[in-house]
Amino acid sequence: MSPAEEERSLPLPERWPRASKFALSACAAAVAELVTFPLDLTKTRLQIQGEAAVPRDGAAAGPAGPYRGMLRTAAGIAQEEGVQKLWQGATPAVYRHVVYTGVRMVTYEHLRDSVLGRAEGESFPLWKAVVGGMSAGAIGQFFASPTDLVKVQMQMEGKRKLEGKPLRFRGVHHAFLKILSEGGVRGLWAGWVPNVQRAALVNMGDLTTYDSVKHFLLLNTTLVDNSVTHSVSSACSGLVAAVLGTPADVVKTRIMNQPRDKQGRGLLYKSSMDCLIQTVRGEGFMSLYKGFIPTWMRMAPWSLVFWLTYEQIRRLCGVTSF
Repeated sequence: MSPAEEERSLPLPERWPRASKFALSACAAAVAELVTFPLDLTKTRLQIQGEAAVPRDGAAAGPAGPYRGMLRTAAGIAQEEGVQKLWQGATPAVYRHVVYTGVRMVTYEHLRDSVLGRAEGESFPLWKAVVGGMSAGAIGQFFASPTDLVKVQMQMEGKRKLEGKPLRFRGVHHAFLKILSEGGVRGLWAGWVPNVQRAALVNMGDLTTYDSVKHFLLLNTTLVDNSVTHSVSSACSGLVAAVLGTPADVVKTRIMNQPRDKQGRGLLYKSSMDCLIQTVRGEGFMSLYKGFIPTWMRMAPWSLVFWLTYEQIRRLCGVTSF
């Protein structure tokens, strides 16, 4: 058998390992996103609620909505806008995770195994896991930032309708085209800086924690590489990711949702640092943790569903465990 024929006879995961891992992680992320999306919508609404910033011309940003907790916010969306609106913006969210999760997972494994040099069966220094996780998250989020922008703005459409404001978009593709026409290519990456900052922090919590906890358990306890180990590791990763990522997530959400002028410049905030300062000054430090409970309650099941699904899909397809 010639080398070419021998290569064609190999299973797909061995012929195209990175492409296969990209596809498998994207599938697992899509499942996790659809299951937990209502919590993401609730979190976004809570982060915008009570926004104290005003436009540059001095006009008020609009009346602040009533403060409601996570459950009342979710129930209010279902009652006032319809249960199906709990999944408003789910399509761009899935698009986002196909790009974001696919890129970050492939990048992290490449950095961990080829660049940072983790040896099988040996402990991996925490600082290397942190470098790999933050780098992978930042790279993945940069590529996925346009889809995240569309997701955030579409999640606020129901609220605009209740406030008597005209809807901005007819659908996902119209949103992409409108943002592109109004702000150019640069407009699609509006808010990418806090977006990338958040992703780096979240992945320091998610990827780094999951990988470190999983291999610590395998090397230092009697647990084996199964669903129990995956569940414990994902529970830890979800909590750490929520604690580290919520402040940057609040800033990212507000910058992405703010109105813009014809040049694509924000009318409420000059930069992510300006947004951070205005938020803390106007609403207090704890406003940076608005939506923490739904963020955590979403990240915990999201991590659980994603990692269990991803590990099982890898195993079924003949790919080594993460």
